[in-house]
Amino acid sequence: MHLVTVTVSGAGHLQVILPAQTPTTEAGTAEVVDTGPSPIAPEKKELLWGAGAFIVLAILVRFFLFPRLKKGMDARHELIRGEQEDAERIRAEAEAELAEYNAALAQVRAEANARIDAARQTLEGERQARLAEVNSEVAARRSAAAAEAEAAKAAARDQVIAAGAQVTAAASQRVLGRPVDPAAARAAVEGAMSAEVS
Repeated sequence: MHLVTVTVSGAGHLQVILPAQTPTTEAGTAEVVDTGPSPIAPEKKELLWGAGAFIVLAILVRFFLFPRLKKGMDARHELIRGEQEDAERIRAEAEAELAEYNAALAQVRAEANARIDAARQTLEGERQARLAEVNSEVAARRSAAAAEAEAAKAAARDQVIAAGAQVTAAASQRVLGRPVDPAAARAAVEGAMSAEVS
C-alpha cells in the first residue's frame, strides 16, 4: 500500500507527493489497485429507481394532476367567457338605454322648443294687441289734443279778431274822425286774417 503525502505551505500552496514506484508484489509483478466505483457513472439500481420515480410521476401527472389542471383551466375559461357574454349583454343594454335616453331627451327638447315657440307667439300676440291698444289710446289722445288745440286756436282767433276789430275801429275813428261800425271793423280784420292764411 502506498501513501500520498500532502503538505500545505504557509502561502496557501498545496503540494501533493506521489510515490515514485508502483507497488509490486514479492514476485515482482505489478499489483492492480481497485479504485472503487466511479463517482460519475450511475449504478443500475440508481437508474432503476430514477426511471421508476419518473414513471410514477408521469402516471400521476397524466391521470391525476393534468386532468385537474385541465378541469380548472376549462372552468376558468368558461367563467371568463361567461363574464365576457355578461359584459356584452350589459353593454348592449346600456347602449339601448342610452338610445332611449337620447330619444326621450330629444322629445323633451322638442316639446320645450314647441312650448317656447307657443309662449313666444302668445307673448308676441299680447304685445301686438297691447301695442295696438296703446297706439289707439295715443291716437285718441292725439285727436283729442288736436281738437283741443283747434278749439283753443279758434278761441284765440276769435279773441284776436275781437281785439283786432277794437283796435281797428279805434284807429279808424281817430284817422277818419267819425265812429266806425264795429261789425265792419270785425269783417275787415277777418278778411285780412283769412287773406294772410291762404
